[in-house]
Amino acid sequence: MITEKGTTSIADGVVAKISGLAAREVSGVYAMGGGAARALGSVRGMVGAEERVTQGVTVEVGERQAAIDLDLVTEYGTAIPDLAASVRKNVINAVERMCGLEVTEVNIRVDDVHMPGQERDRESERERGEATETEPRVR
Repeated sequence: MITEKGTTSIADGVVAKISGLAAREVSGVYAMGGGAARALGSVRGMVGAEERVTQGVTVEVGERQAAIDLDLVTEYGTAIPDLAASVRKNVINAVERMCGLEVTEVNIRVDDVHMPGQERDRESERERGEATETEPRVR
Protein backbone atom coordinates (compact mmCIF):
# COMPACT_ATOMS: atom_id res chain seq x y z
CA MET A 1 0.00 0.00 0.00
CA ILE A 2 1.41 3.32 -1.03
CA THR A 3 0.41 6.50 0.76
CA GLU A 4 1.80 10.01 0.63
CA LYS A 5 3.61 9.29 3.93
CA GLY A 6 5.26 6.04 2.80
CA THR A 7 4.66 2.44 1.81
CA THR A 8 3.39 -0.54 3.76
CA SER A 9 3.97 -4.08 2.60
CA ILE A 10 2.40 -7.14 4.21
CA ALA A 11 4.19 -10.48 3.91
CA ASP A 12 2.37 -13.56 2.66
CA GLY A 13 3.08 -15.25 6.01
CA VAL A 14 1.17 -12.54 7.89
CA VAL A 15 -1.92 -13.01 5.72
CA ALA A 16 -1.58 -16.81 6.02
CA LYS A 17 -1.36 -16.65 9.81
CA ILE A 18 -4.38 -14.34 10.12
CA SER A 19 -6.34 -16.58 7.72
CA GLY A 20 -5.42 -19.76 9.61
CA LEU A 21 -6.42 -18.29 12.97
CA ALA A 22 -9.69 -16.90 11.58
CA ALA A 23 -10.60 -20.26 10.01
CA ARG A 24 -9.88 -22.14 13.24
CA GLU A 25 -12.19 -19.79 15.18
CA VAL A 26 -15.23 -21.20 13.35
CA SER A 27 -17.09 -23.94 15.18
CA GLY A 28 -17.00 -27.18 13.19
CA VAL A 29 -13.40 -26.80 11.95
CA TYR A 30 -11.50 -29.67 13.54
CA ALA A 31 -8.07 -29.24 11.91
CA MET A 32 -6.34 -27.62 8.98
CA GLY A 33 -4.20 -29.16 6.25
CA GLY A 34 -4.21 -32.20 4.02
CA GLY A 35 -3.37 -35.68 5.26
CA ALA A 36 0.42 -35.38 4.93
CA ALA A 37 0.50 -31.94 6.56
CA ARG A 38 -1.66 -33.15 9.46
CA ALA A 39 0.55 -36.22 9.93
CA LEU A 40 3.65 -34.04 10.06
CA GLY A 41 1.86 -31.70 12.48
CA SER A 42 0.99 -34.59 14.80
CA VAL A 43 4.64 -35.73 14.77
CA ARG A 44 5.64 -32.19 15.71
CA GLY A 45 3.10 -32.32 18.54
CA MET A 46 4.60 -35.57 19.86
CA VAL A 47 8.04 -33.95 20.13
CA GLY A 48 6.65 -30.88 21.85
CA ALA A 49 6.56 -28.45 18.94
CA GLU A 50 3.47 -26.34 18.37
CA GLU A 51 1.18 -26.88 15.42
CA ARG A 52 1.85 -24.34 12.69
CA VAL A 53 -0.94 -21.80 12.44
CA THR A 54 -0.40 -21.60 8.68
CA GLN A 55 -0.86 -25.36 8.16
CA GLY A 56 -3.46 -25.84 5.43
CA VAL A 57 -3.27 -22.22 4.28
CA THR A 58 -1.89 -20.95 0.98
CA VAL A 59 -2.07 -17.28 0.03
CA GLU A 60 -1.21 -14.99 -2.85
CA VAL A 61 -0.75 -11.41 -1.78
CA GLY A 62 -0.55 -8.51 -4.18
CA GLU A 63 -0.25 -4.78 -3.57
CA ARG A 64 -3.94 -4.35 -2.73
CA GLN A 65 -5.52 -7.80 -2.93
CA ALA A 66 -5.16 -11.28 -1.49
CA ALA A 67 -6.42 -14.72 -2.58
CA ILE A 68 -6.57 -17.50 0.00
CA ASP A 69 -6.80 -21.31 -0.25
CA LEU A 70 -7.71 -23.36 2.83
CA ASP A 71 -7.58 -27.13 3.42
CA LEU A 72 -9.59 -28.21 6.42
CA VAL A 73 -11.11 -31.10 8.32
CA THR A 74 -14.65 -30.79 9.63
CA GLU A 75 -16.27 -32.27 12.70
CA TYR A 76 -18.72 -35.07 11.88
CA GLY A 77 -22.28 -33.73 11.70
CA THR A 78 -21.28 -30.25 10.54
CA ALA A 79 -23.12 -28.94 7.48
CA ILE A 80 -20.20 -28.38 5.12
CA PRO A 81 -21.82 -25.63 2.95
CA ASP A 82 -22.70 -23.64 6.10
CA LEU A 83 -19.23 -24.21 7.54
CA ALA A 84 -17.57 -23.05 4.32
CA ALA A 85 -19.69 -19.89 4.25
CA SER A 86 -18.83 -19.11 7.90
CA VAL A 87 -15.12 -19.77 7.41
CA ARG A 88 -15.07 -17.67 4.24
CA LYS A 89 -16.83 -14.77 5.97
CA ASN A 90 -14.58 -14.90 9.06
CA VAL A 91 -11.37 -15.07 7.01
CA ILE A 92 -12.41 -12.22 4.70
CA ASN A 93 -13.41 -10.01 7.62
CA ALA A 94 -10.17 -10.69 9.52
CA VAL A 95 -7.82 -10.13 6.57
CA GLU A 96 -9.61 -7.05 5.28
CA ARG A 97 -9.85 -5.48 8.74
CA MET A 98 -6.31 -6.28 9.90
CA CYS A 99 -4.42 -5.90 6.62
CA GLY A 100 -6.52 -3.48 4.60
CA LEU A 101 -6.32 -5.83 1.62
CA GLU A 102 -9.29 -6.72 -0.55
CA VAL A 103 -9.82 -10.48 -0.43
CA THR A 104 -10.72 -11.55 -3.95
CA GLU A 105 -11.41 -15.20 -3.13
CA VAL A 106 -11.28 -17.79 -0.37
CA ASN A 107 -11.22 -21.31 -1.79
CA ILE A 108 -12.01 -24.05 0.70
CA ARG A 109 -11.18 -27.72 0.28
CA VAL A 110 -12.58 -30.15 2.84
CA ASP A 111 -10.08 -33.00 3.08
CA ASP A 112 -11.62 -35.14 5.80
CA VAL A 113 -14.33 -35.52 8.43
CA HIS A 114 -13.27 -36.07 12.03
CA MET A 115 -15.25 -38.81 13.75
CA PRO A 116 -15.92 -38.63 17.51
CA GLY A 117 -13.50 -40.81 19.48
CA GLN A 118 -11.11 -41.18 16.54
CA GLU A 119 -8.01 -40.30 18.61
CA ARG A 120 -8.92 -42.63 21.45
CA ASP A 121 -9.33 -45.53 19.02
CA ARG A 122 -5.92 -44.88 17.44
CA GLU A 123 -4.21 -44.42 20.80
CA SER A 124 -5.60 -47.71 22.15
CA GLU A 125 -4.51 -49.52 18.95
CA ARG A 126 -0.98 -48.17 19.40
CA GLU A 127 -0.94 -49.21 23.05
CA ARG A 128 -2.00 -52.75 22.12
CA GLY A 129 0.57 -52.80 19.30
CA GLU A 130 -2.04 -53.19 16.60
CA ALA A 131 -1.34 -51.84 13.15
CA THR A 132 -3.29 -48.73 12.24
CA GLU A 133 -3.17 -49.58 8.54
CA THR A 134 -5.67 -52.09 7.18
CA GLU A 135 -5.47 -54.33 4.17
CA PRO A 136 -7.04 -52.79 1.09
CA ARG A 137 -10.42 -54.29 0.25
CA VAL A 138 -9.89 -53.86 -3.47
CA ARG A 139 -6.83 -54.80 -5.50
